[in-house]
Amino acid sequence: MRLCLRRRDFIAGLGGAAASWPLAAWAQQGHRVRRIGVFMTDDENDPEATRRHSAFTQALAGLGWTDGRNMRMDLRWSDGDINRIRALAKELIGLQPDIIVTESTAVTVAVQRETRTIPIVFAGVADPVASGIVTRLDRPSGNITGFGNWEASLEATLGGKWLELLSEIAPGLKRAALMFNPETVTASLYLPSLETAARLLKVVLITAPVHGDVEIEAVIVALGREPGGGLVLMPDVFTNVHRAPIILAAARNNVPAVYWLPEIAREGGLLSSRPGRQLSSRRLLCGSHPARREAGRSPGAVSDKVRDGPEPQDRQGARSCRTPIDSAAR
Repeated sequence: MRLCLRRRDFIAGLGGAAASWPLAAWAQQGHRVRRIGVFMTDDENDPEATRRHSAFTQALAGLGWTDGRNMRMDLRWSDGDINRIRALAKELIGLQPDIIVTESTAVTVAVQRETRTIPIVFAGVADPVASGIVTRLDRPSGNITGFGNWEASLEATLGGKWLELLSEIAPGLKRAALMFNPETVTASLYLPSLETAARLLKVVLITAPVHGDVEIEAVIVALGREPGGGLVLMPDVFTNVHRAPIILAAARNNVPAVYWLPEIAREGGLLSSRPGRQLSSRRLLCGSHPARREAGRSPGAVSDKVRDGPEPQDRQGARSCRTPIDSAAR
């Protein structure tokens, strides 16, 4: 049996890394209140996003870090707006936190541009190399480490799968628009499999970069004018935040669409497909992530590998573990 991880569970596990990465250095500096910068990728009113944040704070509390007692959390929400992301990244760095936790490619890139010294732990980055966040997965170097987007190698094939599913539910599919915001996502990871599937299915791909609700509406209205149009929503913080107008426009214009998050389908989207996200939090909490081993080293040598892929444990076979904070207390 394989145990899959929901987004909020993954972020909760990330709390273990954030709490333990600079642990050795912090211990040498006494008992002052530490600052953790947290840059969430969604709107603060998004129920799923607030659940992830709640899980994150609970994970930190379980490791002995409580906001207002020995830790102060500087929380920011991106709302999927690139200008807001860049402005908040500057603001967050100006607060000089001891460590920063980031979600998504756009948020991580913006924060990394502002600092090369404050440690950064990222999650939900589909392709850290293509995004320019790290030069190599096996030795990213610098002040940054984290997790690729759960199973990036598997996710690269999802583009073709999305198109296949779309053609199955819409047999007359002739054109498929790939909707994304070029300022907040690197779509190149999915293009090879999309192009391969398009050739086999004899479907014309249309790139549809959008920056706001007006452009979203225009793309979907154009698709609905003639039969045979379909929509593929690319993984993107922007498309997630703007999912409500996308769902409504697709329904109004009778445009079949496939989405990248199950939450979107639950909210009225036609179809979603995504691989199971594995138990990465066990790596973080059991100490196998490099952030734990490198705690206290210089910013130029904090990370030795960006992690992704499955955790080869199931619920029955999962090993108990002692966290680094537990060990430090002994």
